[in-house]
Amino acid sequence: MAFSQQFERRRFLRGAGACLALPLMESLVPSVQGVEVAARQAPLRAAFLAVPDGVNMERWRPKGVGLTYELNDTFAPLDSMRHMFQVFSGFAHRNAYAMQDGAGDHARANAVFLTGARPLKTAGANFRNGISVDQLAAQRIGHLTRIPSLQLGSEAGRSTGNCDSGYSCAYQLNLSWASPTMPLAPEPNPRAVFENLFGIGAPDQRQRNLRVRQQQRLSVLDFIAEDSRTISRRLGSNDRHKLDEYLTSVRSVEQQIDRSEQFTLAQTTMSCPDRIPEDHQTHLRVMFDLLVLAFQTDSTRLATFPLAHEGSNRSFPELGIDEGHHDLSHHKGQVENLEKIAKIDHFYVEQLAYFLQRLDAAKEPGGSSVLDNSMIVYGCAISDGHSHAHNDLPILLAGGGRGSLTPGRHVKVGEDVPMTNLYLSLLDRLGVEADRLGDSTGRLAGI
Repeated sequence: MAFSQQFERRRFLRGAGACLALPLMESLVPSVQGVEVAARQAPLRAAFLAVPDGVNMERWRPKGVGLTYELNDTFAPLDSMRHMFQVFSGFAHRNAYAMQDGAGDHARANAVFLTGARPLKTAGANFRNGISVDQLAAQRIGHLTRIPSLQLGSEAGRSTGNCDSGYSCAYQLNLSWASPTMPLAPEPNPRAVFENLFGIGAPDQRQRNLRVRQQQRLSVLDFIAEDSRTISRRLGSNDRHKLDEYLTSVRSVEQQIDRSEQFTLAQTTMSCPDRIPEDHQTHLRVMFDLLVLAFQTDSTRLATFPLAHEGSNRSFPELGIDEGHHDLSHHKGQVENLEKIAKIDHFYVEQLAYFLQRLDAAKEPGGSSVLDNSMIVYGCAISDGHSHAHNDLPILLAGGGRGSLTPGRHVKVGEDVPMTNLYLSLLDRLGVEADRLGDSTGRLAGI
């Protein structure tokens, strides 16, 4: 059998009811030259993370430009990782402004963030937006992976109802758009994502397999144990350690989900609990853990993840903040409100730091990390929440882009530069040809 066929066959650990994709292993490459080729050809991933309601720009905006800039207070959790990301100033989303459409900035901001398009103002079923950058990429490279793209969330999306001043909920609750009329709902349930990644068969079969595991108190790893032992014998010592670490990560995520489900079941009489962790940080981090596993195993190369819906009025009692986030974002210049917004911004950056650290710890043949071979966009289409400003947006780009990006800098791109210009530049690196996206005016040089 040709090596390529052998390698393809050994990309998965299989068992009755479970299928785990494997990280790329050097032991499965037939020569040193092959390892070098594999390292150069490591898959390039892209994730788009959105935060709601704008930020405290005085605490966000870096001091100085270039490599010698100073991080501001909001970025304290990322201080030791500044060589892994770059901060941008000067991006804008002009189609998020009211123009002739009046109120509804949160719905517009969410609809525009990844599309750059002008959403049709309607609360009915005739909603119309643009295709999002992740889905433009998925149309071209999604076939290269088992899952074309992941749409993660911390809250469920929907496409009906009036969510913001005459704008359909389709705009405010869905970040990813497969076409102008097809929003893709985010999946907030960690169990559903886990079964999508590691289950086998059609959705109803996966549910049956899950019930068997739960009834018998088994792990998904129990179903692939024999295959795991078989391939472990073929691996070198470094890759055996890598396999052990990977399986430990899978089991750790599974246990987090199990604990969340047990807690939910104990606290409710619902016949079908939503099985979402009640603690916001726990929820975000288990979703990030799942995304790391998906990228590490090349199960997908594209993902979107709104850490909360635009316009979210979540409170943060764990931070000593009882007011809703959206209410606080209309700070009226009051110092106390701005301080609380800064605390919330800091919290979300902490979760970003956790994700980036996990990506950086996931190593690939040749010594690079998954983060080295990723492009992670973080930010939103609102800068100051009180004025609903859609210019000078708070945008961060993490990862090395497989050597094509220049992290470690604060970059001022100009004034009111379309955010979609950045997306076109990222699509180029993904090998996706696109002349235009939303309101783009060209590529962004020097990123």
